[in-house]
Amino acid sequence: MKLPGKHQFGEIAGKRCTILEKNAPEERMQFLKKLMEYNGFEVVIEEAKRKNEEDPVTYNIGVTDLTFNPTIWINARKLKTPEGKIVTQNYWFQKSGDTSPQYWKERYGF
Repeated sequence: MKLPGKHQFGEIAGKRCTILEKNAPEERMQFLKKLMEYNGFEVVIEEAKRKNEEDPVTYNIGVTDLTFNPTIWINARKLKTPEGKIVTQNYWFQKSGDTSPQYWKERYGF
């Protein structure tokens, strides 16, 4: 999974915001909420609409800072984990808790 290049805007719970993710499961929503609040952002969450009652509950997640772009903040190394380490793309997508590999190591095999 790659970071989106396009900055997504929308409205969640009546507030204009930068969309972080749509239709995220609860575990993902909790992860992003904790990460973004630690970094000083106001997080907005709403339950996504379901087609059927049997469908799992998912959430739309955003931050009220319209200038926030996850791709830029992660590649510029501006986001920090609650442990104070730099957020990498793998950490953002919860592929790995290891925050030491940088994007060039994965891309070029260093």
